[in-house]
Amino acid sequence: MIDKRLVPYSGLKKEPFSGSHNGMRYMMRSDNGRDSTTFTVFVYPEPWCFEQTPEDQIESHTFDLSEEGLDLAITWLWERFEAERDRWTQASQEIMHTVKKHTL
Repeated sequence: MIDKRLVPYSGLKKEPFSGSHNGMRYMMRSDNGRDSTTFTVFVYPEPWCFEQTPEDQIESHTFDLSEEGLDLAITWLWERFEAERDRWTQASQEIMHTVKKHTL
């Protein structure tokens, strides 16, 4: 899903980092900009961006902004994916139906 070497760890204080894996989208962002000591990881289903996803469909967890915190965040992402694999797979399969329904 995510290779730790690709996460701009030092850049999380400046910009959010996001991606997706088989229907599960995720976003990491610092909690207090450049002064942050923590960051929050959000998971939510495709197809919408974070801002357009209903709040009741978003899960989050906060971690220390450190190498260990990043390791824990990646582990949490994998756990969330495995725990609700059917939910994410369904979101991935229904992506075009969902988009079409909301654009008509």
